[in-house]
Amino acid sequence: MKLAESKLDTIKHIEKVRKYIKLFTDALTQRGIDHDRTKLESPEAEEFAAVNDKLAKLTYGSDDYNKCIKEELKVALDAHYAKNRHHPEHFPKGINDMNLVDILEMFADWKASSERQDNGNLLASISKNAERYQIDDQLKQILINTAKMIDEHNATKGDNS
Repeated sequence: MKLAESKLDTIKHIEKVRKYIKLFTDALTQRGIDHDRTKLESPEAEEFAAVNDKLAKLTYGSDDYNKCIKEELKVALDAHYAKNRHHPEHFPKGINDMNLVDILEMFADWKASSERQDNGNLLASISKNAERYQIDDQLKQILINTAKMIDEHNATKGDNS
C-alpha cells in the first residue's frame, strides 16, 4: 500500500470513529434532556416532594435511607424504574442488560445525586452500588477512575460541585 492510500484509509477510519462517537454523544445529549422528567409527574412528583428534605439528611445506603426508600417512595420508584433505563432496576438482569449509554447516564445520576446529600460522596456511592447491583471489579474500577477524572477536572477548573 502506498503512503497516499494508507493516509486515505486512515482518514476513512477516523471519520468512522467520529461517526460512532457522535452516535454516543447524541444519545447522551438526549438522555441529559430527558433525564428524570418522570419525576415531574404523578405519582413520582408528590412522593419525591414529600421526602426530598429528609433524604438529603440521610446517608446513602444507610438503614434509615433504605427504610425511607422502601416505605415512602415505593410507588414512585416502581413507576420511575419502569420508565427510566439508567437504573439497573429497569432491567430483568440489572447492570448486565444495560448498554454504555445507560451506564454513563447512571454514573452521571450517581454523581449529581451525591451532591444533593449533606454528606454525599461519589466514591462511597460507587462502593455501595457495586455491592447492591453486583457490579464486577473491572467495571467498579472504571467507575472509580471516572470519578477521579471528574475530581481532577473540577480541581483544575476550581469547580467543587
